[in-house]
Amino acid sequence: MRKTFASILVAGSVLIATAETVAAASQEKVTVAYFREWPTANQVAQAEKWYDEALGVTVEWRPFDTGVEMAEAMVAGEVDIAYSMGVVPFALAVAAGAPIKVVGVAVDTGGADNCVIYKKEAIDRANAHELEGRKVAVPLNTVTHYKMLRSLDFLGVDVAKVEVTDMSPHDIDDAFLRGELAMGCSWGGPLRRMKGQGWELLSANEQDRLGIRAFDVIAVTDAFAAEHPEMVTGFLAVTDRAIDYLDDEPEAAKPVIAEAAGMTPRESEIVLSLFDFYTRDDQLTERWMGGGVQTFLKEVADFFQQQGEIDAALDDYSASVDASFYEKAD
Repeated sequence: MRKTFASILVAGSVLIATAETVAAASQEKVTVAYFREWPTANQVAQAEKWYDEALGVTVEWRPFDTGVEMAEAMVAGEVDIAYSMGVVPFALAVAAGAPIKVVGVAVDTGGADNCVIYKKEAIDRANAHELEGRKVAVPLNTVTHYKMLRSLDFLGVDVAKVEVTDMSPHDIDDAFLRGELAMGCSWGGPLRRMKGQGWELLSANEQDRLGIRAFDVIAVTDAFAAEHPEMVTGFLAVTDRAIDYLDDEPEAAKPVIAEAAGMTPRESEIVLSLFDFYTRDDQLTERWMGGGVQTFLKEVADFFQQQGEIDAALDDYSASVDASFYEKAD
């Protein structure tokens, strides 16, 4: 089951060379990673090109299926900013040496990702141990993977005996609907479709009571942050503007977000209802960029180390979180 970030990172000298190359290049465009079927407030700004206007360059939006893929692209110098990278992929990538940092919290995801038991399986939380020996699919090294491991641990399931398969969200969705999985763990549109053919192993409220948090971050490469700090601050300011617009004009914002996310208005609104977005004042509180993000990164990495998923966590994640850009955002 184990899949490390070693395969996506190269020797330290090459990483440094990559960062220097990116920093030295003239910035004619900014490339931003985002998730398919993951509606977020900032997609109004994406669709209306508010970011292009504020940053003074063309902003290219590249869709990805997982935060692991986002991290790979950032290390390769192909992406400058990742909007809504899962906190788990970020923590594990940084532990492996990826030159990236958190500059904000993209979204508090709540129950937007979860594990669903296939409808023909007589399995629930009371007999969850029957997942042992069965096939379960999840995108490895993601927030959903973390929540799955925490849930199975709470329910007394020996994860070493579960046939855990690494799959993309849409592949999980397809395999689940064909009846090939006892349980599928995913998010967004794929999760919505799976829930129509099964039930959640643990509800979002149950996970919350267990202290299983989930949120996505706004990450940037170290090179981009060093060379273009004003663009990072500008990106955050525009993001806050979009969040305010969704709050003030929801009926105008929601159709735009749904189209940008590639979802129907109804599907998009259901997922959006599970999300919380935070602007500058909330971002800078102790719960988030003022200490909470750093603490949670450490907790996540330590948990994955204990599970044997990574070789070692960092001693401290403070250097991987930089609130200074939000402090300067108007």
